[in-house]
Amino acid sequence: MKCAWQELLGILPMWLRQDVDKLGRDTLQEIRLRLGKPPELVLKDRRINLKRAVMADDIHFAVNTACRYSPWTADGAASGYITAPGGHRIGLCGETVVQNGSMTGIRSVRSLNIRVARDFPGIGFGLAAYPGSMLILGRPGWGKTTLLRDLIRQLSEKENVSVVDERGELFPVCAGINCFDTGKRTDVLTGCPKAQGLDAVLRTMSPDTIAVDEITAAADCEALIRAGWCGVRLLATLHAASRKDLYSRSVYQPIVKSRLFETLVILQPDKSWRTERMEP
Repeated sequence: MKCAWQELLGILPMWLRQDVDKLGRDTLQEIRLRLGKPPELVLKDRRINLKRAVMADDIHFAVNTACRYSPWTADGAASGYITAPGGHRIGLCGETVVQNGSMTGIRSVRSLNIRVARDFPGIGFGLAAYPGSMLILGRPGWGKTTLLRDLIRQLSEKENVSVVDERGELFPVCAGINCFDTGKRTDVLTGCPKAQGLDAVLRTMSPDTIAVDEITAAADCEALIRAGWCGVRLLATLHAASRKDLYSRSVYQPIVKSRLFETLVILQPDKSWRTERMEP
């Protein structure tokens, strides 16, 4: 197991770091900071509430540090989260800014959910032997990104894998160095919107496989289908708890109907997984 632990501690207020380091180095999954409430540490087997209440300055510090004090990076909060150094994801809640019916940012952040990014080499052992394209399904926090990362490494032993890593969560970089092993033949495109990135790596990198995390929009689905019909294997994750859940969501209907994907990898709450064949 690997984790960019120092990068995680670096985004926390100073008074919180020692307790987090002592209590959660090996098993911490989430840190929840709520204005006026004690921090909650979500460990693998229990939850711990600390004593000191979270202040507005603590939340501001975590957000600004995670954004590297960059307004451009902070603009990404329009999606409700930002990616901190080390690939740690920070979910935000508070008073939103809405323009023309769409959320464009968060004016006043009152709650943070800091999800700890960890790498577990070998967690997807055996998946690379499955032929064709794969969809990894699971609810938030069930380990889709972690499993996809390990599958990418397995496949890159024998073929070229291009990764479209829009938020820098699959293969985060710390001080210019990859925090997690990318594999032998993996090329990572970071910071580009998924739909544009899929088209770009297809044209320029001659991939055998293209991998992308968190398909959420119609444009992403369309770009996947374009790439799939060009003869490359596809790996993708999306939010769905089951085959039934996948098939019932309208945004994913183009993917289902394309018949490009042969295998569903369905995650469970304990982060185990099972495979199913896509229906013909």
